[in-house]
Amino acid sequence: MKDPATAEPWDVMIIGGALSGASTACLLLRRNPRLRILILERSEHFKRRVGESTVEISSYFLGRVLGLTDHLQENHFVKQGLRFWFKNDRTAALDQCSETGPGYNVRLAGYQVDRAVLDEEVLARAVTAGAVLKRPVNVRSVELAGGGLQTVTWENADGQTGVEQARWVVDASGVAALLARKNGWHTPNAEHPIAAVWSRWSGVKNWDSRELADKFPAWAGRTKAIRFTATNHLVGRGWWAWFIPLKGGDVSIGVVFDQRLVELPDGERLGARLHTMLMEHPAARELLADATWHEGDVHFRRNLAYRSTTFAGDGFVLVGDAAGFLDPFYSPGMDWISYTTSAAAALIDGALRSDHDAPCIARHNELFATSYDRWFRAIFKDKYFYMGDYELMTLAFRLDLASYYYGVVTHPYKRGPVALETPSFAGPRARLPSFLIAFYNRRLATIGLSRWQRGTWGRRNTGHYYGFRSYELTGLLPWRLLKAVAAYGWLEIREGWRTWLKAPAFLHENPAQASPLASEITRATPVPVSF
Repeated sequence: MKDPATAEPWDVMIIGGALSGASTACLLLRRNPRLRILILERSEHFKRRVGESTVEISSYFLGRVLGLTDHLQENHFVKQGLRFWFKNDRTAALDQCSETGPGYNVRLAGYQVDRAVLDEEVLARAVTAGAVLKRPVNVRSVELAGGGLQTVTWENADGQTGVEQARWVVDASGVAALLARKNGWHTPNAEHPIAAVWSRWSGVKNWDSRELADKFPAWAGRTKAIRFTATNHLVGRGWWAWFIPLKGGDVSIGVVFDQRLVELPDGERLGARLHTMLMEHPAARELLADATWHEGDVHFRRNLAYRSTTFAGDGFVLVGDAAGFLDPFYSPGMDWISYTTSAAAALIDGALRSDHDAPCIARHNELFATSYDRWFRAIFKDKYFYMGDYELMTLAFRLDLASYYYGVVTHPYKRGPVALETPSFAGPRARLPSFLIAFYNRRLATIGLSRWQRGTWGRRNTGHYYGFRSYELTGLLPWRLLKAVAAYGWLEIREGWRTWLKAPAFLHENPAQASPLASEITRATPVPVSF
């Protein structure tokens, strides 16, 4: 074991070499190429992970900030937006599902990424820029010393141990959330009891195939956009599924559900239970008719939503999933990585150049705590009560997407990468917009529950198509937002009045008491299970 007293300390140690950790290293070395940075990565090579989509902010970060456009174009699919597929008891086939999606290919495309491939690329670039990499090593302990040297003890696969010290430690350990769990900062989001099961599949039909076009000619011709490389969302009451194509032919497919409303079907094998749940939807029955899931690559996790109550201190900072996670819906995870890594690099660089970093640390904690809370309440709280209803979810999508473009996406294109150092929904100017978004989201959830109780939920889930023009950063953007707001106002006049004086009570109950799955919902640790 190396004696920390005789070893020269590092400027920064990063625990975890995947996208969050490697990105932080790249950003720090860009600010100061002389920094001594050590990355400790537990895997010999990154294993296959869930397929993941980028959206406009994370695409900007990966392409324009990290300079990965060539890699993304060559090794991953260009994403053609989001599509939603709805069903009810009258929906018998794929072409009868109500559909919402862009009528033409999108203006600001994202990417469908294979995270193992992407992570290796960013890590390699961090090493090329000057970071030192140790892998595979397991971090055994981290001792924090405010204002001093942070001490990390590691062990490799041969049982050899080592001790390293650095002025700053970056926790990029993902859902392991090493520092948050050790120090009691890790807090499950009990208001958002969601779970997920996912796998990779082979033999999934191509949405744009000749086979489907011949079988459903009117359906195939009603959009000019590419469906195959979109993130296709199959939705039901209380759950949604993603279909994400990956280079090489595999498709990442998973289901996320609100444990208050739905549960996986019974069964002995997790893959079979996932298959059974998907088969409830006509679109899945068509697309997966000849498909098989990969044995040994089926994963399940409860209590996906959590956050750390502390994001940084004098000598440490949390990035990516180690700092918190909201929900896979709308793919906010890589946006969160973009913000946390950009802010962490700015915080550490500023602290290493000056001794007056306490106000910056306090502001960092305040901004990210505010961002997580407002982001959750504005977009995700109780969304699963209405997302399977074609009319309500299409309206929400129009409002959410226009708000995202107008209030979030515009900033880096106007101000450059510095805009990513302040997370979305944070700061005093975001207070009113976040309140307004949370208001209509809450109202849609209330109307959705009212529809369910009155037997009118999902009445337009069959035979409808909303093909919208994809969003642009032009002068038309505020008008499109106002048009969506007007459509929401008309919904309130037509139907919302039923719940103006008395909302359905279930929405106001404690999630842990409202479901027979209370013991699962309130478990403190989201445990990954693989079969």
